[in-house]
Amino acid sequence: MKILAIDIGTGTQDILLFDTTTEVENCLQMIMPSPTVLVAQQIRAATARNEDVLLTGTIMGGGPSSWAANDNLQARRHVFATPSAAKSFNDDLEEVKKSGIEVITEGEAARLKQVSRVDMRDVNLDALGRAFHAFGINLQFDALAVAVFDHGNAPVNYSDRLFRFDFLAERLKEFNSPAAFAFMREQIPPRLTRMQAVADSVQVHVPMLMMDTAPAAILGALEDDRVRAHRTAVIANVGNFHTLAFRFTEGKITGVFEHHTGELKPDQLERFIAQLADGTLTHEAVFNSQGHGAFLFDHDAIPLEFLAVVGPRRGVLSKSRYHPYFATPYGDMMLAGCYGLVRAYAALNPNAAPEISAALDKARETV
Repeated sequence: MKILAIDIGTGTQDILLFDTTTEVENCLQMIMPSPTVLVAQQIRAATARNEDVLLTGTIMGGGPSSWAANDNLQARRHVFATPSAAKSFNDDLEEVKKSGIEVITEGEAARLKQVSRVDMRDVNLDALGRAFHAFGINLQFDALAVAVFDHGNAPVNYSDRLFRFDFLAERLKEFNSPAAFAFMREQIPPRLTRMQAVADSVQVHVPMLMMDTAPAAILGALEDDRVRAHRTAVIANVGNFHTLAFRFTEGKITGVFEHHTGELKPDQLERFIAQLADGTLTHEAVFNSQGHGAFLFDHDAIPLEFLAVVGPRRGVLSKSRYHPYFATPYGDMMLAGCYGLVRAYAALNPNAAPEISAALDKARETV
């Protein structure tokens, strides 16, 4: 069985073609610029040519693309966007308009002349196919698994930070596992508009799974043998934009917090991790410091004897007094999210689970 796993972050998109018929170490992989970085490059190129920009396509990740669009506006150029593309920056189109972006209809976009056209989408299977083809490989797979970060479509006047965190807490109460944030295509909650946009934009005739990026990375970290050996621990994903930490007590998630990485100083992140472990972390402390929030299933302290960290910004904890272990599932930290996607696919598809588990477990065999 082959699963094409694509973990889409702010800086990179991490790609694994997982194949149960070969050793994990020999599965094909790529670390490439994220889709939003690629879009930002196209917008900046248009700005350098002193051109207006038209954004079409669908909802995708923001960040770099949003900054590039703003720079184009600051250069006194026009940025036009169709409604679906504009929602990449904010689900409230009135807020998008306030930023200076001109939201136009699909018909108006088709008639627009003398603009640089940029297609907005998170997954480009054609590009991946061409990349594999360049090495003589016909990209084929039996299932597709994609991870993206999704704030969700918050109601008007409701904090998107709180809206997302409410969902995190609700899911963990229902299904106590990082896999709680994975959904087969037909099961994506309506509130997760970015996930749905990806699913709608990808035309494949194989099962498709969507998952949130941070829980995928933590689920992947659990594939590291040293992490797996500690059933009581704190595991954190320090991403380019967001930091998510789970507290595990005897294998069960008993606490969680999520914050914006750029808002956290190393000592502040250390303090939140310590408070998560000892059961004193409050939602208000995280939310009022521009984070998403915190939730504890119980306030019983656990010893902070093992802290595992993954994510491209994990280095902020390199000098921590808690001596974090930098998890490397199957020898590659950057593929933690992809391995989490593979494990989540097994969790949601029991018929495929034995074959997937056997392939993963084989990598743990010692001679």
